[in-house]
Amino acid sequence: YDLCHIGHARSALVFDVLVRYLKSKGFSVKYVRNITDVDDKIINKAREEGTDCKTISERYIKEFYVDMGPFDLLKPSVEPKATEHIKVMLSLIEILMNKGMVYESGGDVYFSVERFKEYGKLSGAKVSEMQAQEGVPTEGGSENKRNRLDFTLWKKSKPGEPSWESPWGPGRPGWHIECSAMAMKYLGETLDIHGGGMDLIFPHHENEIAQSEGATGKPFARFWIHNGFVNINKEKMSTSLGNIFTLREALKRWHAEA
Repeated sequence: YDLCHIGHARSALVFDVLVRYLKSKGFSVKYVRNITDVDDKIINKAREEGTDCKTISERYIKEFYVDMGPFDLLKPSVEPKATEHIKVMLSLIEILMNKGMVYESGGDVYFSVERFKEYGKLSGAKVSEMQAQEGVPTEGGSENKRNRLDFTLWKKSKPGEPSWESPWGPGRPGWHIECSAMAMKYLGETLDIHGGGMDLIFPHHENEIAQSEGATGKPFARFWIHNGFVNINKEKMSTSLGNIFTLREALKRWHAEA
């Protein structure tokens, strides 16, 4: 939903080096990098610009390739888009629904964290402590939730938002289910390595584990690798903080190799 900054390049380069290293050791590597082309931030950006989500996501997917072009990154084996895998996500939600791990409320579908006994095993977070603790990242304060830690798998669409038909009415997928569905479609029920920025450990990767293992009963990933942040004055570089250094600005001053 915006131009890439140095932090995005760091993540891309970390996993590019990892893939090259594994290949150099003789491993056959299937490298999947998914594209989130529908989510809250894209919808908000589309509203700001008076356009639609497809226009925003397609624009910035193109800009991503322009931004990353100078860094000579390997092309992933597969680069799936969320909007092209809605049926896979709906199937995964239905499996969880049949197992009693999710519930529908007001057109939204939530994962019940209390139904996954190992919730918190990646981050070390404890459900009982998180429930009592203010400021723990949760996904919105919907009155439809049974538990403030429950997270959304399917969101009822509001007027003007992108939507797809589902057994629970028109809506769109939550971010977490997008990633599990695409990962398992292309890499199987258990991944060898799952990567991402360290800010994704909780709640995103924790939620991925819960919904994936809740559906399959198998380990979701054998290894987790998280890259660190690029910090500016001891703060994480991020679009929301407004302290970003876009790659385009940086490349005007320094060579891509630097």
